[in-house]
Amino acid sequence: MYLIQFLLPLRDNERRPFPRADFERVRAELTERFGGVTAFLQAPASGVWKDAGETTHDELVLFEVMTDALDRAWWKGYRAELERRFRQEALVVRALESEHL
Repeated sequence: MYLIQFLLPLRDNERRPFPRADFERVRAELTERFGGVTAFLQAPASGVWKDAGETTHDELVLFEVMTDALDRAWWKGYRAELERRFRQEALVVRALESEHL
C-alpha cells in the first residue's frame, strides 16, 4: 500500500488566491481515480524556503490518497498538470510505503 501526498499553494506568485473550485476539482479527480482522498483545506500549512538568497513564504494545503499500486507515469503526468494549473515551477509529490495496522 502507498500513501501519496502533495501540497498545493493557496495563492499564485502574485499572491492572488486560487478559487476554491480549483481545489474541489483536484478532490473530485482523485476521488474518481482512487475511490477517495483526504484534503486538508481548512488549516493550511505554512511553507518557507530560500531561493537565490530570498526567503519566500507560502500557505499550502495537503492532499493525500492511498493506493495498492504506484503508477509512477500517471503521477508524473498529474504532477505536471497540477504545476500548469497552479502556475508552479515544481510541486512535490511523495509516495510513502504504508501498511494498515
